Amino acid sequence: MGKTIHFIRHAKSSWANPHLDDFDRPLNKRGLRDGPFMAQLLQEQLIQVDAIVSSPANRAITTASYFAEAFGMSPAQIITQEAIYEAFPDEVLRVIHHFPKSWRTVLVFGHNPAFTQLANQFSETPILNVPTCGICRVESTADEWTQFDADHAKLTLFQYPKQFFL
Repeated sequence: MGKTIHFIRHAKSSWANPHLDDFDRPLNKRGLRDGPFMAQLLQEQLIQVDAIVSSPANRAITTASYFAEAFGMSPAQIITQEAIYEAFPDEVLRVIHHFPKSWRTVLVFGHNPAFTQLANQFSETPILNVPTCGICRVESTADEWTQFDADHAKLTLFQYPKQFFL
């Protein structure tokens, strides 16, 4: 059966308000364009998503909401995990290892540098940077989320907005 994770970095966020806490930053104009576009692109490639898990940061939740909509889910169905915000890769993997066995395909929304580091754990070719709203599909042969690791999984897709917009 196997398990599949799509690591999705939040869309481009705004730095327009220097007084706003990093956690609360919204998406900027490009992020508001890229989020729905990449969500639709991924939706056209997938049959079913079992869950959407996100960092609780505003920019990550907003991005996840676009994907929820594209997959016919309510934003209320997005599961927030504080451990993903400002996480190291092993902290994100710990969250994944606790996913319910019934989930087969999950979208996980978070941040760099963790998502670039995670992508590189599963990639045969080095990735210098997962850009904003970049999608990294990692497919595993494992039947249990506790076995979701580099020995049982590999990067099978890497897409990002600048591949489609100049």
